Amino acid sequence: MPSHDFRAPRLFVDVPLAQDARVPLDRDQRNYLGNVLRLAAGAEVLAFNGRDGEWQAAIEGRKRPDGLVVLQQTRPQDRLAELAYVFAPLKHARLDYMVQKAIEMGAATLQPVLTRFTQASRVNTERMRANVVEAAEQCGILSIATVAEPVPLDRYLSQRPADRLLIFCDEAAEVQNPIRSLEKARAAGQGIDVLIGPEGGFAEEERALLLRQPKILRLALGPRIMRADTAAVAALALVQAVLGDWDAT
Repeated sequence: MPSHDFRAPRLFVDVPLAQDARVPLDRDQRNYLGNVLRLAAGAEVLAFNGRDGEWQAAIEGRKRPDGLVVLQQTRPQDRLAELAYVFAPLKHARLDYMVQKAIEMGAATLQPVLTRFTQASRVNTERMRANVVEAAEQCGILSIATVAEPVPLDRYLSQRPADRLLIFCDEAAEVQNPIRSLEKARAAGQGIDVLIGPEGGFAEEERALLLRQPKILRLALGPRIMRADTAAVAALALVQAVLGDWDAT
């Protein structure tokens, strides 16, 4: 895979990208390039749309950036692993953090689920999508993860494909080596859903419903109780290392 240019600014643009294409900039993008980064006409950025790969582009405009002209492709489009992060929503800044880290860890889908002890019943999915884009811009990610609308836990379980592996991170599970547990599930499923519950834990009827699901792996994340946003990073790191795209074997 071509090496990533970590020095060049990256910009997500929701328009088709091809050589010599002209890309209009919205007000926020013009402000970011012109006033925050202080770039002028002729300066180069990297543009991507989640579909056509990454492209080198030059800023156009007289007094301020007005648009981009696409020059050449720097990286072809890739595809995220079939990894969904399923979670009980948190409030404000901690939800922002959790979304950003899930994207950095390679999640392809973010699915909020509402449980009995969920802290935040209202979920701003537009803010979540903005955090998805920002994380992708900053970390050289080419694909944009899908942000699903919140659903009750029981509805999510009834609608999810039965052939996907459901990794249920349960603070009440017996503490065992999580890597060995994941290795036993290596061949299971056509995609992986990683479920993290609320900080109040799952209700007993929710836990019972989860344990009746097909292709489920109940996973303990060590001997300590973690905050939900910490558990997200820990669980996704374990899954990517053993079953995901960190595993080169």
